[in-house]
Amino acid sequence: MPVVVVESPAKAKTINKYLGSDYTVLASYGHIRDLPSKDGSVDTDNDFAMTWEVDTKSRAHVKAIADALKEDNNLILATDPDREGEAISWHLEEALRKRRIIKKDTPVSRVVFNAITKTAVTEAMKNPRQVDEPLVEAYLARRALDYLVGFKLSPVLWRKLPGARSAGRVQSVCLRLIVEREMEVEAFNPQEYWSVKALLQTPRGKDFEARLTVLGGQKVEKMSLKDSTASELAVQAVTSRKLYVKSVEAKPANRNPSAPFMTSTLQQEASRKFGMGARQCMSTAQRLYEAGYITYMRTDGIDMAPEAVTAARDAIKERYGAEYVPASPRIYKNKAKNAQEAHECIRPTEMTRDASQLKITEEDQRKLYDLIWKRTLACQMEAARLERTTVDIASEDDQVELRATGQVVQFDGFMRIYEEGRDDVAQDDDDKRLPQIMQGEAAKFSDKGLAAQYAKATDSEDQVVEISGMQRASSAILSENAGVLALQHHTQPPPRYTEATLVKRMEELGIGRPSTYASVITTIQDREYVRKDKNRLFPEEKGRIVTIFLMNFFRKYVGYEFTADLETSLDDVSAGDMDYKEVLRNFWKDFSAAIAETSDLRVAEVLTILDTALAPQLYPPREDGTDPRVCPKCGTGQLHLKTSRTGGFVGCGNYPECNFTRAIAGNEGEDKLLGSDEGDEIWLKDGRFGPYVQRGEPTPENKKPRRTSLPKKGRDYLPGWAPDDIDLEKGVRLLTLPRKVGDHPEGNQVSANLGRFGPYIAHKSPNEEKIVYVSIKNFEDLFDIGMNHAVELLADKRANPGRGRGAAAKALRELGDHPDGGAMSIMEGRYGAYVKWDKVNATIPKEIEHADLTVEKAIELVNEKAAAKGVKKKKAPAKKKAAPKKKAAAKKTTAKKTAAKSE
Repeated sequence: MPVVVVESPAKAKTINKYLGSDYTVLASYGHIRDLPSKDGSVDTDNDFAMTWEVDTKSRAHVKAIADALKEDNNLILATDPDREGEAISWHLEEALRKRRIIKKDTPVSRVVFNAITKTAVTEAMKNPRQVDEPLVEAYLARRALDYLVGFKLSPVLWRKLPGARSAGRVQSVCLRLIVEREMEVEAFNPQEYWSVKALLQTPRGKDFEARLTVLGGQKVEKMSLKDSTASELAVQAVTSRKLYVKSVEAKPANRNPSAPFMTSTLQQEASRKFGMGARQCMSTAQRLYEAGYITYMRTDGIDMAPEAVTAARDAIKERYGAEYVPASPRIYKNKAKNAQEAHECIRPTEMTRDASQLKITEEDQRKLYDLIWKRTLACQMEAARLERTTVDIASEDDQVELRATGQVVQFDGFMRIYEEGRDDVAQDDDDKRLPQIMQGEAAKFSDKGLAAQYAKATDSEDQVVEISGMQRASSAILSENAGVLALQHHTQPPPRYTEATLVKRMEELGIGRPSTYASVITTIQDREYVRKDKNRLFPEEKGRIVTIFLMNFFRKYVGYEFTADLETSLDDVSAGDMDYKEVLRNFWKDFSAAIAETSDLRVAEVLTILDTALAPQLYPPREDGTDPRVCPKCGTGQLHLKTSRTGGFVGCGNYPECNFTRAIAGNEGEDKLLGSDEGDEIWLKDGRFGPYVQRGEPTPENKKPRRTSLPKKGRDYLPGWAPDDIDLEKGVRLLTLPRKVGDHPEGNQVSANLGRFGPYIAHKSPNEEKIVYVSIKNFEDLFDIGMNHAVELLADKRANPGRGRGAAAKALRELGDHPDGGAMSIMEGRYGAYVKWDKVNATIPKEIEHADLTVEKAIELVNEKAAAKGVKKKKAPAKKKAAPKKKAAAKKTTAKKTAAKSE
């Protein structure tokens, strides 16, 4: 039987159904080789020779493939149809040749399919080819570049910037985008402006809303009404005139559907509609692909196979009727700068099946498949037909004019099943429906008013102000029933990136590829350069420092154009138009020189340069006109940029005499004196790690006065313990931590404190090697818990250690026996539920509730984990037959014991 190799066991399982018993289908479990994480893996002095090493976890998988080839000397490489898939096939073939498993007479072929369906797989088997060398060379160039940047630039960061973790060819450019956007937000100066709206009424008693567009015969621009005074005059001008309908214009309009999904647009839409991160989206799509439900999910292409277009049109006609099918198929062409991975679009493999018709139990998979199915059908549906109406209402002297807009959907077309989400787009008045309005008729003010409506609808940056409620306005200008109001707005800074908008921006700049978007965004978060808060990306202090360092010393290599040009060169390599060694030589020549130039720089020199570069952000002008670099605490020291293991901060040059510090992005607020306690001043301060309370000031006798950080859960303050909530009483209470609860009857004291995982009590008996910790649910109990309760909690923890290290985990549910013998159970783990089978522990995906886990899915999870660990299957059934004469009860007991020993 020919040996077919794919990446994952799930994909192997699906393909095996189609190929049957004539083939042996095995999984490589991703890449089997990589460059060792040490200097010299890419030899720049030896024409960029690369040293590869089989990963420890992969040795068992390579051995399994090698053993299978001993039975049948025929290898078919069926990994994914992109650069990474081609690389995995190349690595596997090279590793097997090196082990002499593949001989001169061993047939080795490469097959690719864009979807895991019976038709696609069997057709691919009929059209084998060899490994695509140019595509492999593009991978080699990319991997070498990533290695050279990582292993040459990262050590520079470690030496010059304590706390920096790493740099990357694409990740550093991506980080730059986020840092620069944050700087734009911080430098933004909001401008006030006003708008005027009126609720008008037709002679038939129907209300409609209009906005002021002409005042004093001049067009009203966005910033025309700059303050409340101007808006008052505008309202007076409107309410003091009689209005009539000057014109009514209705125009037909079409709205066409969006193109089918490619990787970037799928990630963007999943983020908009479901809040999915890029990694979560791709992981979910991977499982759908491996199950045979969708086509390959890493692609730059938006074209669709002709047979798929026909299937989509047939499905639309069957479900929604012939009027929803356009006369001719819609053709989509890729608009990206590069389409190196331009396979077919992401679409369902069967157009007739919606999510309810598939056996999908995981909610994320169901939602994502539904999104892909709807988008695919929508892209081949008829356009929506609309009628957009514009109504101009004017005064008889033409000094005032208002406009009402609305639209009516005359035929929903593709909108029947799908509408694309939008990023940071305000509500559009065009979406409203207008009543019947006739040209020339009177338009009077409604007596209902708009204030209540807008008070609910407006966001926190906009303020609704009824002129009748303002002190400078008299009731004669506007009463609440007049139906006219002014809205105060402020211009908004550019929005911080979400993962979706960041992917969109990277795509626009030509940075990264479908296979790298998710991993790059994940890496900068894992390195703690960036954090995600309410789906927005914020740079951390160390991320800012790293970016400013790279912008000053390696500007070329974090340049958007340079990175995009390099991607283009790699695309040329994959097309066979450029030698990959030439790309490496051109890069290394200048990059090595830049590394050498920074090697002699001292940390102090680097900080001085960065301090100067960051000066506008670090030391903005003060309101009183004093020098912004003078320390606000001692009044004599100069503020300077400093670094620590956690990143950068601003500190006083008079340290240690003056210990003033603040975060890079922090406000230069003064310390707050909360009051005095037992002769000590209690302060609320803001340090580089956040706000804290402190007892007294440093003195020669007490250089480190007692201090305690404000309690948080994650990144949020506990309710009632934010900086604005802290008074003297709360400050003193915090400074009692860690608190001595009392002496334990068995010896040693019991303490209560707040740790990174929440409040707890702790005690160590004289005969114990380790401290026993007990979590406390309520933070307030830290200050009130007494010895009796503490001793009870500690005794219960010692009697029931629960999930402590080395203790037995709690079984949540028994699943029955595994087909290879041995019981399976769902266990409660510290990081979530998992399936336990003998020595194998398989994590249950977070998308699946453990109560909903089926036995079949549990077996699949266990088998994947066992294969990854190289655990061999049990041979319990054979051993059971060895003792046929024993009684049933004895046989059952023996079988269980045998099964336990077989592992």
